Amino acid sequence: MKTIKGPAVFLAQFMDDKEPFNSLEGLCKWASELGYKGIQIPTWETRLIDLKKAAESKTYSEELKGKVESYGLEITELSSHLQGQLVAVHPAYDIMFDNFAPDEYKNNPKERTKWAVQQLKYAAKASRNLGLDVHGTFSGALLWHTAHPWPQRPDGLLELGFKELADRWIPILNEFDEWGVDVCYEIHPGEDLHDGVTFERFLDATNHHKRVNILYDPSHFILQQLDYIQYIDFYHDYIKMFHVKDAEFNPTGKKGMFGGYADWRDRAGRYRHPGDGQVDFQTIFSKLTEYGCDVWAVLEWECCIKSPEQGAREGAPFIQKHIIEATQKRFDDFAGSEIDENKLKRILGLKKD
Repeated sequence: MKTIKGPAVFLAQFMDDKEPFNSLEGLCKWASELGYKGIQIPTWETRLIDLKKAAESKTYSEELKGKVESYGLEITELSSHLQGQLVAVHPAYDIMFDNFAPDEYKNNPKERTKWAVQQLKYAAKASRNLGLDVHGTFSGALLWHTAHPWPQRPDGLLELGFKELADRWIPILNEFDEWGVDVCYEIHPGEDLHDGVTFERFLDATNHHKRVNILYDPSHFILQQLDYIQYIDFYHDYIKMFHVKDAEFNPTGKKGMFGGYADWRDRAGRYRHPGDGQVDFQTIFSKLTEYGCDVWAVLEWECCIKSPEQGAREGAPFIQKHIIEATQKRFDDFAGSEIDENKLKRILGLKKD
């Protein structure tokens, strides 16, 4: 067994134009004072990191790491969720996902994809320069518009879609492999990797590439009504990142899983602050500890009711309370004795006095 590390916080949702949320130094001081021990850095936020420079300059990476450590913090992982999304975008979503790309790549899907792929490759080397061996991202989606198929999916569509997705990712995965970094896909509605079956489809399509792993976030499974506890039993060997985020699903006679196009606050399935929703974090932390998952417990704030300021204040003690110091001894060791083979045989009735 292994003790989960933490508490840590994902900085993406806390970024703002006002201090202390507009700079790395300000956010580090803020996180440290709240009791966090680690930060997860979104690589699209240029106020926090120059990703290309971090990939190309070991000196810059060491200075960045040193700056974070000066506040008593560690960089837990880098995140490239927005860039990963742009590795695979169905044309129906081109206009909306253009918001994730720099202006010079908007309205040019082909160049936008090239940019995204290069960003991921920078992230691989930058992670290694920072001493990190895991990285979080999204898979992107070519098939999501067929998740609830109407008209029905023609035969062969799924196989072709996952082959194309794998073909796009394999060169990126190979780059991560070169630098000894695992890619942890956040299993998430809207992505082609959104549950266990789709993760396995992608794993097969990449010929079980050893860098394909999972960022586990139970909130996304509440919204799908998937057994998020048993998910750990199935995929614990692949879980190498962990977002602590809650959710609830309260269907009525008017709305269910698809939400009726309502805003988040009015949906049957909605994200909540840890402890305010329906996720059983006590069992999750127990399972991850029992299986020896080497992960940071990272708060991701996406609550539709509670403010980010309160969420951040409450997040560190919530995570700390749930971290289990993995035992290195059995509770009944006091009643044990030294191994004696003759004695063991006598207990089994295999040897007479």
